[in-house]
Amino acid sequence: MTALGASLVEDTVVFRVWAPRCRALDVVLAGRPPAPLARGADGLFEGTLGDVAPGARYRYRLDGARHRPDPASRWQPEGVHGPSAVVDPRRFVWTDDAFRGHALADLVLYELHVGAFTPAGTFEAVAAHLGELADLGVTALELMPVAEFPGSRNWGYDGVHLFAPQSTYGGPRGLRRLVDACHARGLSVLLDVVYNHLGPEGNVLAEYGPYLTDRHRTAWGPGVNFDGEGSAGVRRHVVENVRYWVREFHVDGVRLDAVHAIADGSAVHILAELAAAARAEGARAGRPVHVIAESHDNDRRLVLPPAEGGLGLDAVWSDDFHHALHRRLTGEAVGYYADFGGASALARALAEGFAFQGEPSAYWRRPRGTPSADLPAERFVIAVQTHDQVGNRPRGERLGTLVPPAAVRLAAALCLAAPAVPLLFMGEEYGETAPFQFFTSFLDPALAAAVRRGRAGDLARFGWTGAIPDPGAPGTFVASRLSHGLAASARHRALREYYRRWLALRRAHPALGARGKALARADLDPAGAVLTLARRAPSGEAVRLVANLTAAPRPWAPPPGGWRLLLDSEDPRWGGAGGAAPLAPWQALLWERAR
Repeated sequence: MTALGASLVEDTVVFRVWAPRCRALDVVLAGRPPAPLARGADGLFEGTLGDVAPGARYRYRLDGARHRPDPASRWQPEGVHGPSAVVDPRRFVWTDDAFRGHALADLVLYELHVGAFTPAGTFEAVAAHLGELADLGVTALELMPVAEFPGSRNWGYDGVHLFAPQSTYGGPRGLRRLVDACHARGLSVLLDVVYNHLGPEGNVLAEYGPYLTDRHRTAWGPGVNFDGEGSAGVRRHVVENVRYWVREFHVDGVRLDAVHAIADGSAVHILAELAAAARAEGARAGRPVHVIAESHDNDRRLVLPPAEGGLGLDAVWSDDFHHALHRRLTGEAVGYYADFGGASALARALAEGFAFQGEPSAYWRRPRGTPSADLPAERFVIAVQTHDQVGNRPRGERLGTLVPPAAVRLAAALCLAAPAVPLLFMGEEYGETAPFQFFTSFLDPALAAAVRRGRAGDLARFGWTGAIPDPGAPGTFVASRLSHGLAASARHRALREYYRRWLALRRAHPALGARGKALARADLDPAGAVLTLARRAPSGEAVRLVANLTAAPRPWAPPPGGWRLLLDSEDPRWGGAGGAAPLAPWQALLWERAR
């Protein structure tokens, strides 16, 4: 039985809901009179009903007047405004007893949007592609948020029912089937979860309790109340949520969205409490559970253990790597790209994790970052493309439509040779050409119009210009779907094989992977044009990646004495032109020296 929501216990259902703002609360099931719930001292209402079948629809009646969904609903089969439904998790037969997850350093993350990954846009449709991803060398799927959101098209960051997997994706049963199928293929599953704000449509939590506060503001409105009056119930809501995903859906970790927008002055920060709860559930299941943060602050405290003054999370996204690489490849200098003009930022991000470690940032207008050179490699997640960095462009162009194929291969080499946990964005591995645009399907026309205006304003403030697709237009979503058939054509197949070869090397070579950051060094030639990343294993094996960061040939000589070429990004097998002296534009060479 869970602390919140509707829990089946033998032949009864226990309803629990935290509603300190209500004097009275009834549960209303179709065809039955309202049943009053008893109020506890802290505003937690509870009651038990018999003869309630799985799938039964119900709502709560607040103070005898307003009928609302359960704030801890496990299924919203009719959407955010509809009734909640009782779910019996015991009806699903799991087959993943033998799966034991992955160590943090062994993660190769693959970020995908369930709705746009296939034409069907469901959890079960994703499962049909798991063999391809396992063959590629991916070890974990990272699903963009799946908590119930308005309509059928949304990135997921407007979710309001945190416990209910999106109904149009297949609901709770569909998600369980996907996770079970992933585990059968040896793939872990991480969920992107959003605890920094709540979506604007269908959000009735404020009628139940003080979930939001004006004492803290975010880019999306009021902050979540983690440290004010009544915050104990709010904290329980999100802590139970992360426990729920691990316990009832067997997920192997979470990615915490934009933790820089979470304010908490409590003695124990909510992020530390979340991480401890997730790990406790993982320990009960006998497998590791990872808690990864997204943050633009470059704050080492996120991944330091509590005993050292940190919050104890497992890893943090290092967007500095992306920004420095993107600036170098595209020349774009709008927004935060203005901070990454020199190649030294890329070298530092590769070798140390963060490029900004306390230096002034022109974009943020303040010093940004903390020291990171001493932090282990697996504390950093890096990517060439992500949903944010692609989708928050005005037209959602992918890197492969902005730069030559050779530059795409160079970017992959730098990411996969780095001492960090790599993340691929869906379709990146074969050079998907469809954009990934910002899309929504709000049911409220006034809200849809406000989102359209807000989107245009955000992009203009960043420095982007030009027309943007309407987020609410169905065509914006349809244009963002993957075209998996591209992977069969010669050019796209070659790029996928290139990624596959890199991931195989990364997995097998002792000097590669997300370990040994202390033995990594990144250097630039005097012109800042050629970057050399040197890595060494404790056992003595060494690799050296030599990368031409320019669109012009560069003079270069192979390393002397016992070095062997492992991989050439310009090999014709990958679609390159061949040759290694001088370095071709955007060429990357990986050399190996044995012990």
